[in-house]
Amino acid sequence: MMSAKPNFTERKYLAVFLFVTSLFFCWGVALTLGDVLNRHFQNVLHISKSRSGLVQLSLFGAYAVIGIPAGMFIKRFGYKRGILLGLLLYALGAFLFIPAAESASFNFFRFALFVLACGLATLETAAHPLVAALGDQRTSDQRINFSQSFNGLGGVIGPAIGSYFILKAGQEHSEDLVAVRDLYIAIGLFITLLAVAFLFIKLPVMNQSQDKKDVIEVKPLAQQKHFIFAAVAQFFNVAAQGGTWAYFINYGHDVMELSDEKSGYFFSLSMMMVMIGRFAGTALMRFIAPYKLLAVFAGMNILMCIIVALHFGWISFIALIMINFFFSIMFPTIFSLGLKDLGKHTQQASSFIVMGVVGGGIFPPLMGLIANHSVATAYYLPIICYVVIMLFGYNYPRLVKTAH
Repeated sequence: MMSAKPNFTERKYLAVFLFVTSLFFCWGVALTLGDVLNRHFQNVLHISKSRSGLVQLSLFGAYAVIGIPAGMFIKRFGYKRGILLGLLLYALGAFLFIPAAESASFNFFRFALFVLACGLATLETAAHPLVAALGDQRTSDQRINFSQSFNGLGGVIGPAIGSYFILKAGQEHSEDLVAVRDLYIAIGLFITLLAVAFLFIKLPVMNQSQDKKDVIEVKPLAQQKHFIFAAVAQFFNVAAQGGTWAYFINYGHDVMELSDEKSGYFFSLSMMMVMIGRFAGTALMRFIAPYKLLAVFAGMNILMCIIVALHFGWISFIALIMINFFFSIMFPTIFSLGLKDLGKHTQQASSFIVMGVVGGGIFPPLMGLIANHSVATAYYLPIICYVVIMLFGYNYPRLVKTAH
């Protein structure tokens, strides 16, 4: 008989769990630095808001391209080699900033970010199902949200570093690309060292049938309605995230009349709300079903987006910051709910849900077309995304019931 209160994880998995959790931190830094680059490229390369949104298309578009190949690679060669591949692509993309800065080419920077994001996508394809498998399936939502909390910490560090080294006015290289190049060289070296360290980490033999679904016939993914809706919800979730983050600094500058540097620090503060929200969400999920909490948080973000778009001064700016608090649990919770009870299809399902991250590349250019005229008005667009997420959370019990 299964215990009433399953453990968060098991002692034998602890070292691996902590190392993989550190990977969540690393891609949190990379993704939010992209939003700092978005603003810096507008200033230095003299491009429009809508064109700068292609930074997010390069980052998140990589997920659509590499998602399935990464899943196939991991299925063939295992989690460890998958994580090593992801780290090496991450480092390679960072080092490509050297020739990109020398050529001062926006398209070259986009290519470097694409390679880097292929590494991020490979890491995510491996890390989410691995974290979910490191213990009882009933606590997988809590483990993924806990690990994603450090993605939130990386999201705090990323824009803070970017604001200080890249956006800070008056420093020697605030009007060129030298600081960008040097920062990404440092990142590339750090990720390379992390990959070397991971060579000495021994992964435990994973029991892929902890929930005994592999010894029972599991329906094909096309018939798993909770998985299909999760993939759709993840697309819209990351679309909302990408758009919200891409124009946060613009909102601070254009609407609140703050400097780019100060807006970047407020962006870092908003990312702290992601971390706080994930820790709070992990605790709340011990008392509230994850799908219910997901629906409530999505409903709150619909309200936040309306307040932001109506530009009530600091009230709206605080609402913009709070979007990240309510957004916090969405990515890991949608991921975890979508992978429930899939048995042998879990790795393949992870690849498809990772591909949904491409939404974060599609929405920023669309929001940019509106932001060219009014940054505040552009924040009406993510409401569509949160409606889809709220419907997923609300209907989840029926989706699971009809899928099995």
